[in-house]
Amino acid sequence: MLNTHLPTLAELEHATEFQARHLGPWDEEQQHMLSAIGVASRQALIDGIVPASIKRGNPMELPAPLTEAQALAELKAIAQQNKLMRNFIGQGYYGTLTPGVILRNILENPAWYTAYTPYQAEISQGRMEALINFQTMVTDLTGMAIANASMLDEATAAAEAMTLAARGGKSKSTRFVVCHDVFPQTLEVIQTRAKPLGITVDLVHAAQLAEHLQTNDCFAALMQYPGVNGQVRDLRPLIDALHAKGAMAIVAADLLALTLLTPPGELGADIACGTTQRFGMPMGNGGPHAAYLATKDELKRSMPGRLVGVSVDSHGDPAYRLALQTREQHIRREKATSNICTAQVLPAVVASMYAVYHGPEGLKRIALRVASYASILAEGLKAMGRQVVHTTWFDTIQVLAEDREAVLAAAVKLGINLRDASSDSVTISLDETTTRNDIIDLWTVFSGGKPLPSFAAFENGVALGLPAKLRRESAFLTHPVFNTHHSETDMLRYLRGLADKDLALDRTMIPLGSCTMKLNATSEMIPITWPEFAHIHPFAPRDQLKGYELLNEELCAWLSQATGYAGISLQPNAGSQGEYAGLLIIKAYHESKGEGHRDICLIPESAHGTNPASAQMVGMKVVVTKCDADGNVDLDDLKAKCEQHSANLAAVMITYPSTYGVFETRVTELCKLVHQHGGRVYVDGANMNALVGLAAPGQFGGDVSHLNLHKTFCIPHGGGGPGGGPV
Repeated sequence: MLNTHLPTLAELEHATEFQARHLGPWDEEQQHMLSAIGVASRQALIDGIVPASIKRGNPMELPAPLTEAQALAELKAIAQQNKLMRNFIGQGYYGTLTPGVILRNILENPAWYTAYTPYQAEISQGRMEALINFQTMVTDLTGMAIANASMLDEATAAAEAMTLAARGGKSKSTRFVVCHDVFPQTLEVIQTRAKPLGITVDLVHAAQLAEHLQTNDCFAALMQYPGVNGQVRDLRPLIDALHAKGAMAIVAADLLALTLLTPPGELGADIACGTTQRFGMPMGNGGPHAAYLATKDELKRSMPGRLVGVSVDSHGDPAYRLALQTREQHIRREKATSNICTAQVLPAVVASMYAVYHGPEGLKRIALRVASYASILAEGLKAMGRQVVHTTWFDTIQVLAEDREAVLAAAVKLGINLRDASSDSVTISLDETTTRNDIIDLWTVFSGGKPLPSFAAFENGVALGLPAKLRRESAFLTHPVFNTHHSETDMLRYLRGLADKDLALDRTMIPLGSCTMKLNATSEMIPITWPEFAHIHPFAPRDQLKGYELLNEELCAWLSQATGYAGISLQPNAGSQGEYAGLLIIKAYHESKGEGHRDICLIPESAHGTNPASAQMVGMKVVVTKCDADGNVDLDDLKAKCEQHSANLAAVMITYPSTYGVFETRVTELCKLVHQHGGRVYVDGANMNALVGLAAPGQFGGDVSHLNLHKTFCIPHGGGGPGGGPV
C-alpha cells in the first residue's frame, strides 16, 4: 500500500539540510522563545516589529538554494576559471608556504575563525597572546618601540601613518611627500585619504628628496624599503633631511627583508608600516592580509587601531587586555583620529605563528635563500647580455627589455607572470616558493632561444644585492616564544593551549556585541584555501581572473537584491572602510551637482562610534541629534537640525534597526525629511541581518549603505577580523 506521507522526489532532490543545520534554532526551541515573549509565531513577531511601511513588496530574486555538495561543486567550477600561474609580480604580494600545522590548526580551525572581538579579556587570553606575539614580532623586526595588533592592508596602514604624522608632529605644513618607488596602490589610497583632509600629496623621486626639501616644506614623507623596483636605498640621509625640516619619516618596509636589512627604527624612522602577507597568508587575489603599523613610544596615544597590553590579574599572574582604549571611536567619536576600530586578527595570528614556528634563524634562512636566488637570477641575466637596472636588491630585480612585449608573452607561455614596470623594463620578484627550476625558466624567458647560463656556475654562491652598510647586525625575535616551538608537536600543543584559553563558537554561544555571531558552515570555509583562489596575484592579467570576476558579479547582483540598491562595490575591506567610501560617494554626489559646500552630517547620539569618526575623516562636520526614551531618533530634534542646516546638509547617518535594536516606525518619514533639505541618507548596515528578505534600505529611502559581511553573511569573524565591508 502506498505511503502517502513520503516526500516527493523534487523535495528529495532539493534537500534543505543546509538551512536546517545552519540557520538557527530548531522548531521546538523557536516555539519556546516565542512563548516566552508571548507571540504565536515568527511571522506574528515580524508583523509586530517591522513597520508595514518598509516591508518589501516583492521577494528577493535569487537562484534556487543548493545543497552543500552542489554549492562546492559550483564553486570549484568557478575557481577553475582562474588561471594558476607562477607569479613574480611582487608589488607587496608574494607566494608563501603556509606551514600545515598553522593552516589546519588556525586558518581552518573554528576555535580561531569563530572567536569574537576580544572585548572581554577573560575569554580571549589565547588570541590576545597571539596578538602580543604579532606586536612583538613587528617591533623587533622594524626596530620601533610600539606596534598595534594589525591594520587592514599596507595601503591603509600607510594612509593611517600619514594622518598619525599630521597630528603627532610639530610641523604646520599641509604637504605630504611620497617617494616615486612606493607601491602604486599605496599612493592611490593616500591620495584618496589626503584630499578631504586638505593635505597636498607631492610625488618626488627618492634620489631627489633631500634636494626637494631645500625649497619645499612637508609634515612627513613616505619611503618604500626596498622600493617597488627592488632597489635597496640607504634612507638615513633622507630621514636626516626630513628631521632637519621638522618633518616625520615613514618607512614602508618588507618584514622578510628586515631579517637581513637595518630596520627602520635604527635608520631613524618615526613610523614604520607594511604588510605581513608573506608570513604564511596566501595571496588570495589581494586579501585579506594583516598589515602592521609601528611607531615611536611618544606617538602611542595617537595610534589607530587596536593595541594589546600585558597586565597583572587578581592572582598576580600576567594577563592580557586591550590597552589605551581612550584613543578609540566609541569614546572619542567625532574627535577620533581614525575610524578603524578593529584588526585583521585571523591573518595576524597566522603571521605571528609563522614567526613563532620558524623562529629568527628560520626566517633568516628563508630570506637568505630568496636573496641568493635573486642574485643568481641577476648574474645569469647579465651573463646573457641583459642589463639589470639597479646595483642593490633583496628579492626584486628590474631588467631593461626593449623587447618587453616579447618577454612578457614568452613568460606567459611558460606559465609565468612578470611585472610590466615601464615601457622598456620588467621586474621579477622572487619569494619563499621560488625554486632552481624557476630561475632556469626565468632565464629562458629572456634568452630568445640562446644558450642559458649554467646553474652549477653559481652553486658556491654569489654576492648578495644587499648593501654592506645596510646589513642588519641587531638581534630580533629573542623572546622565548619565538625560540621554543619549532617542532610540529610543540607547535601543535602551543596552538591547542592558546585555543583552550578562549571562548569561541566551537564551544558555546557568545551573546556579546552588535556583531551577529554565527558558526560559519565548514563548506563555506573550505574554498578559501583552494589553490585556484588562494594563489592568485591581485595584479595578474585580467584574463587570468575570470573565476574571481564571475564570483564578484554574482555576489554584487545578490547583494543588490538583498539591499535594494542599484550598485555594489566590494572594494572596502572592513565596515569602517565601507562607511568611509560611502560618505565619499555622498560627498562626490553633492560636488557633481555644484553643491560641494554641503558638509553637515547629522548623526543620532545612539550611533556606532565609527559613524562620527568616518564623517570627520571625509571632511564633514558632525552634528549630533537626540534620541527619545525608546531609542528612536527624535524626529522633532532631527527636523529642527535639518531646518537649521538646510543649506549645508550633506547627510544623515542612521543604523537600522538602531543600535538599541529598535525598528523605528517613522524611518520613511525621516528619509523624506532629509531629502527635502537636499541631504542624503546613509543607512549603516551593521544590523542588516535583521532586514534581509524583510526590508531593503534602498527601497525605504536609503541612498548608501555598507554591509558587514561577517555579521549578516559568511565571512568568519576570526577574533575581530578579517573584515569585509561592501558599499
